[in-house]
Amino acid sequence: MDIVSHGLWGALGFGRRSRASFWWAFFFGIAPDLFSFGIFLTLAFFGLSEHPDWSSGQHPDPNQIPAYVHSAYNVTHSLIVFSIVFGVVWVIRKKPLYILSAWGLHILMDIPTHSHQFFPTPFLWPFFEFTVNGIPWSSPFIFIPDVVLLTLFYAWFWYSRKKRQSSLYEELPLQKG
Repeated sequence: MDIVSHGLWGALGFGRRSRASFWWAFFFGIAPDLFSFGIFLTLAFFGLSEHPDWSSGQHPDPNQIPAYVHSAYNVTHSLIVFSIVFGVVWVIRKKPLYILSAWGLHILMDIPTHSHQFFPTPFLWPFFEFTVNGIPWSSPFIFIPDVVLLTLFYAWFWYSRKKRQSSLYEELPLQKG
């Protein structure tokens, strides 16, 4: 799944309480990719790291990507690591931090949308190396429904929110000056 879609799905699922919760859920939705590929791409952008050849329009050879990216990817895309962090945060706060679930949703969405050719999702890391050979998110069978569903759900969310706000204003008594 692409990073923007991850953020939008995370925010839709876990960030609807307020504008701040939306953006925090969006952040947690993109965090697994941000903390693995984002660091690498930022360094490459500033010429501090070599970058793989993306000119073919295909995924580059994973061997062209530094080992630290693979290590960070294992950590950030593991349901085991996510569960431990979620549990620790729950214990510290004495209540769950539901917007953090956008991270878990990211992993669950990546499992069937990454193939063995380029960064399959190591969702059981560090205990098992099992991964699913999914359909890449760049495939029209995944990408087009993703965009259509996001558009429909956000339109519905926006419409229902506007409708709720307008009905709230109708219920307020008018004050006479």
